[in-house]
Amino acid sequence: MRARGASLIELIMFIVIVSVAVAGILLVMNVTTSGSADPLLNKQAMVAAYSLLEEVELQDFLPASGAAGAAVTQANRASVYHIVNDYHGFNTTGIYSVTDSTSASAILPTYNASVAVVPMALNGIAAGSAVQINVTVTSPNGGTVTATGYRTAY
Repeated sequence: MRARGASLIELIMFIVIVSVAVAGILLVMNVTTSGSADPLLNKQAMVAAYSLLEEVELQDFLPASGAAGAAVTQANRASVYHIVNDYHGFNTTGIYSVTDSTSASAILPTYNASVAVVPMALNGIAAGSAVQINVTVTSPNGGTVTATGYRTAY
């Protein structure tokens, strides 16, 4: 008569092998999920940079007749008339909505943004009629995202 089934030694070996395999899979999952917040921080910084870039690009290039531009601050961002060059040197600690620029609570409080508007001489466009806009956003983990755009006097 032949015995069927597994011996105690075979059963223990099976448990050890499966345990090592499960531990390896859990280790890989732990490493993967521990860094999974980083892409979110970079994505939020990118969205904030392109949003601020669009805000600057939508401003008038030259002041309307009789209107004087003023340097952009967080407090006057939505309430005062601005042109593109007014954004040069704009810095903010925390990302705020334009319509909520005077609020004490930022949408992304741990992010910082800065804007540089640099005159450019583009091919076929007269000097002084074009600018390069660089918006740099720093995320909480220290990563930076720079969005670059151009605006001309058209």
